[in-house]
Amino acid sequence: MPDKHLSTQFDSELNGVSSRVMELGGLVESQIRLAIYALSQFNIESANQVIETETRVNMMEVDIDRELSSIIARRQPTARDLRLLIAISKTTANLERAGDEATKIARMVKSIIQSGSARALPSSGLRVAAELASGLLRKALDAFARLDTAAAVSILKEDDQIDQEFDGFVRKLITYMMEDPRTISSSLDLLFVAKAIERVGDHAKNIAEFIIYVVKGADVRHTPMDQVESAAK
Repeated sequence: MPDKHLSTQFDSELNGVSSRVMELGGLVESQIRLAIYALSQFNIESANQVIETETRVNMMEVDIDRELSSIIARRQPTARDLRLLIAISKTTANLERAGDEATKIARMVKSIIQSGSARALPSSGLRVAAELASGLLRKALDAFARLDTAAAVSILKEDDQIDQEFDGFVRKLITYMMEDPRTISSSLDLLFVAKAIERVGDHAKNIAEFIIYVVKGADVRHTPMDQVESAAK
């Protein structure tokens, strides 16, 4: 009976910290959505909201890490439970960094607005990549909640689309700057926005890799896709 009691307590603690991660993920998602809106509408109020949320995201990351350290010290988990706690820690870090990227987007949007050249820039070309990245992060969180390895593999494949959108946008932006050198400063801000969007997709990809690590015990980072698919089966 004592063992069952301890197991139940441990499960409760795991569920509690997992819920906190989902809460953090929801907060970061809202940051990214607001950042995309700020970019598409060149809305300075939305940009400011994103920046103001950063402190809350950072505090949540610290709280979750503290909770994880406490669980590991008290429970000394092994095997899959330990892998899950490690993956939760890494997922939390990636969510915080995705929030950082949303904040970067917001800061760049403010810089572009203040430069007075907002409407002249080809920012519409970023919206597809931004929506893809935001959707990918949402899928990664859903897959993590279910520990769904098939969904994780799908996310890893989808990240390539964001990379292709980024490459295409960079080529377009270079052409734009060559045609009108006066836009170079603001265009560089937009280039940093594009890179931040790509990084959000990378963080979603990282979370997907942790799902496979938890379920299968395989570290698939920097691994060819055919080997990832084999490990996830």
